[in-house]
Amino acid sequence: MSNSKKVIAGTIVLLIGVFFVFDLGRFLELGVLKDHQANLAALIEQNLLVSLSLFFVIYVTVTALSLPGAAVMTLAGGALLGFGWGLLVISFASTIGATLAFLVARFLFRDTLRKRYAGYLKKIDDGIQRDGAFYLATLRLIPVFPFFVINIVLGLTGMKTWTFYWVSQLAMLPGTAVFVNAGTQLAQIESMGDIISPELLLSFVLLGVFPLIARFVVGRIQKKRLYADFPKPERFDYNMVVIGGGSAGLVSAYIGATVNAKVALVERGKMGGDCLNTGCVPSKALIRSGRVAQMMRQADRYGLEASEPKVPFASVMKRIHSVIRTIEPNDSVERFTSLGVDCIQGSARFVTPWEIELDENGAKRRITTRTVVIATGGKPFVPPIPGIEEVEPLTSENLWEIEEQPGRLVVLGGGPIGSELSQAFARLGTHVTQIEQGDRLLPREDTDVSELVLNRFREEGVDVRLGHKASRFAVEDGERVVYCEHGGETVRIPFDRVLVAVGRKGNTEGLGLEALNIEPGPQGTVPTSDDLSVIYPNIFACGDVAGPYQFTHMAAHQAWHAAVNALFGQFKRFSVDYSVTPWVTFTSPEVGRVGLSEAEAREQGIDYEVTTYGLDGLDRAIAESEDHGFIRVITRRGKDKILGATVAGEHGGELLTEFILAMKHGIGLNKILGTIHPYPTWNESVKFTAGEWKKAHAPQKVIQWLGHYHRYRL
Repeated sequence: MSNSKKVIAGTIVLLIGVFFVFDLGRFLELGVLKDHQANLAALIEQNLLVSLSLFFVIYVTVTALSLPGAAVMTLAGGALLGFGWGLLVISFASTIGATLAFLVARFLFRDTLRKRYAGYLKKIDDGIQRDGAFYLATLRLIPVFPFFVINIVLGLTGMKTWTFYWVSQLAMLPGTAVFVNAGTQLAQIESMGDIISPELLLSFVLLGVFPLIARFVVGRIQKKRLYADFPKPERFDYNMVVIGGGSAGLVSAYIGATVNAKVALVERGKMGGDCLNTGCVPSKALIRSGRVAQMMRQADRYGLEASEPKVPFASVMKRIHSVIRTIEPNDSVERFTSLGVDCIQGSARFVTPWEIELDENGAKRRITTRTVVIATGGKPFVPPIPGIEEVEPLTSENLWEIEEQPGRLVVLGGGPIGSELSQAFARLGTHVTQIEQGDRLLPREDTDVSELVLNRFREEGVDVRLGHKASRFAVEDGERVVYCEHGGETVRIPFDRVLVAVGRKGNTEGLGLEALNIEPGPQGTVPTSDDLSVIYPNIFACGDVAGPYQFTHMAAHQAWHAAVNALFGQFKRFSVDYSVTPWVTFTSPEVGRVGLSEAEAREQGIDYEVTTYGLDGLDRAIAESEDHGFIRVITRRGKDKILGATVAGEHGGELLTEFILAMKHGIGLNKILGTIHPYPTWNESVKFTAGEWKKAHAPQKVIQWLGHYHRYRL
């Protein structure tokens, strides 16, 4: 920090210190000012110019230093100076003081932030340049929001000082007028009868309703500004149009049909989306086939004769497609048409926020709708590694089209999808090499969870290459190979097929979002507010295209909010709660988690404790020869409220459900312990975990005295 910055920072700290050490805030209390009102009024009348100047300087100082008391001084200004002089002086003093705070924050901290967070700050500055004046005016019009925070935060951005000044000057004027007027009425209280005077009551009413009025006005201005370039139809064809027939879209359309709204569902591919056709359903069917094959190899664990399974891969794939066909009717056009949804096979493109252009096999037409739900899902991300297209990569989309089992399969990615499919193919007899550039599998889980899965993979023959970064693919003498960088060396790995599983990105291509000035993020997801609206109050997004969690169960959860807010948002809007978000990785052992991991609790500085129960002590697990893994619960120190739970073991997804329910409804470990769990079941492990917590918190002194008591009774 430069010397000039040190001097300014030191001066500010000194002035604030003097304010609190000498308790100068007592002079800014309304009661004190009221007690001295008569003397102050006489002094002001005798020396108006000096009094106005002194009041102006004090107000600027209080505002510039972000000291408490500005609101009281505003009321006092009305009481002592009257409405006219009070409004004039306070209006300019508050804006000048705010601008000084703005400039000080910029001078002291902006350069440091720019050096450390240049990319992030540039995005903010771009937004400020585009819409900063409007958002500043919005915040200034709502006096509930602390103004000193606005001053400091905007000082860290690239907003021009003059813009900050004039917007603040104009936008703070209505609120200042309300407070000054209230102050003039407070000055008139002489007796109890004055309290119910119409003027005073009106002032208090204005103080109460002004934030609501301001919010309504700002909302109307913002809405008019957003829709300024788009003509609104006089009538609409639909109450809601849902774009995308996957999990999120189907739930949205179902909710709309349930409340008798006129709904159109547009899908350009197969109904059911990724989950049914290329994701959850086929992958879990494949995983089950792999599990059965592995059980045949390990049949001696159950007193049977072990054997190496013969895997007719075509039959495995045939079963997978049979499973899809069995579930298909639940997501079919016929079912949703019977519910009253207008199912449209084709693609959709925004023309305006209310108008959609449909392309149905080349035939184009336009429809109008009051609201839109974007539920276009996501797709696998294929990284731009040199040569990757040359080796015809498989993804979770086209994997289910292959007819021959790969002899040597390279799986790129150590996350949930890559890990699930690596193990499944290895169990079916494929030689699998799993490449992960990080130092462990499942990086979102705790390290010992990753280690547990890694050890199982290696026991089952998966060749896991950690710390390997794929640098290029090639076809050499008819053989496909991938070159990886590892520890400063180049590693060559030959393979027959490569499966890319390094993440997903949202589907937004062809939607015409550019016509609405909606810009997707780096992962292709559209920007959403807490109510899942996408910039425009009548456009919503849910599922993979919205993020931040790309799970089928989250898509359904978001879809409820998107559909209800779309259909009834003019009355009330619901924000999505992500605080209890579970997920399961369907490896063996399964890994289920909800809430915080131990690493996350540590990073957030939470004073936590860990309770662990080993599944090797569970009778049902021993009976099934699956006695491995553990349950871990994170709680605040000394409390039984659950902050997070991880289950690493067989049936991990099912065992996790009790913890999800407990977290959602505030049920602690004590109540879980007091709940009867049938014997012998896997769910007993949840109760035993609660028992471990209870043992760790047993009152040792009381137990010691009870021992004395029982020995006395002998």
